[in-house]
Amino acid sequence: MKSLYSALLIVVFLAACAGKKEEAPTETKPAAVTEKVTLTKEQVTNAGILVGAAVDTTVSRELIVNGTVDVPPQNIVSVSFPLGGYLKSTKLLPGMRVSRGEVIGMIEDQGLVQLQQDYLVTRSKLQYLKQEYDRQKTLSENKVNAEKIFQQVQADYQSQQVMLKGYEEKLLLIGVSPASLNEQNISRSVALRSPINGYVSKVNVNIGKYVNPTDVLFELINPDDIHAALTVFEKDISKIRKGQRVDISFVDDPSTTYKGEVLIFSHNLDDDRSGIVHCHFETRPRNLMPGMFLTAKIKLDNSPALTVPDEAVVRYEGKHYVFESLGNNEFHLIEVKTDTVSSGILAISSQEHDLQRKKLVVKNAYSVLGKMKNTTEEE
Repeated sequence: MKSLYSALLIVVFLAACAGKKEEAPTETKPAAVTEKVTLTKEQVTNAGILVGAAVDTTVSRELIVNGTVDVPPQNIVSVSFPLGGYLKSTKLLPGMRVSRGEVIGMIEDQGLVQLQQDYLVTRSKLQYLKQEYDRQKTLSENKVNAEKIFQQVQADYQSQQVMLKGYEEKLLLIGVSPASLNEQNISRSVALRSPINGYVSKVNVNIGKYVNPTDVLFELINPDDIHAALTVFEKDISKIRKGQRVDISFVDDPSTTYKGEVLIFSHNLDDDRSGIVHCHFETRPRNLMPGMFLTAKIKLDNSPALTVPDEAVVRYEGKHYVFESLGNNEFHLIEVKTDTVSSGILAISSQEHDLQRKKLVVKNAYSVLGKMKNTTEEE
């Protein structure tokens, strides 16, 4: 009985193993790309396929880049007050235009009164010492007084001259004319004037605040040298030349174009492998502000090229191709490298094929590509 039971177990086990046959995985091989395709005459006509030749011409390529409006450091002026004081008044706001010599604020401080006072007292003492110096010099020459007395007066006179000169320079530093200063016009306030013609970009203080000599009260910009700073990547920086023409448009008004010219470009690359190209505007746009975004088309040097319309080139599996016409509505796929010449026109090149001598599909090439893909799938 036990033998029969054991035999039944073995049969059941073998049957179960036989039912667990593993299915072999099926491999899907990518379809081979068909490089040639033949169309019927009706297909060519209905698709509007046109055969022609690449045009051998001299072209001025355009490099389209982005950038911002920039101002060189020497055209940005930080205004401070060298002696410190309280800001008594100002009417400046960011964006306001200012003229050279215009009063942009008033500073007051008791130290300003003390400086003017010290200057006038020193000037008065110097007048007395000048007379005493002349008198002692005469006495010394006539051997009436001792030489030592004259030397002491001479030292005092020269020291007072140095002190007066120092006070004069401090007064000129804050915009006060020493020649016009007298005891009647001593003031506790001093006018702060604009050193340039330009506009205000920053106001860092408010009325009543005490400012130190190192504090920047206002930041002014001289727009005379405002320009476009364009970002050009490493692969294109070698194409840039001084004097190349540039068409510039702004993000807020892309339909308006401003003419410019490449002035200078950097010879080093940033961390993102790009360099800066500086361009000057022939006619500076109104309301131009640093930091504004812009788009530019740089006119590169003229060079020979084979060109075709944009619709002659197809993009397939990450590469660019054109179709060669072999006759009898048969077409051959050729890989090419492309470069944008202008809107709707591409320059093409190939190391394996002489494209200049070939007849190419110059219109509706994607219709040929569609037929080629269908043929590949059917195979």
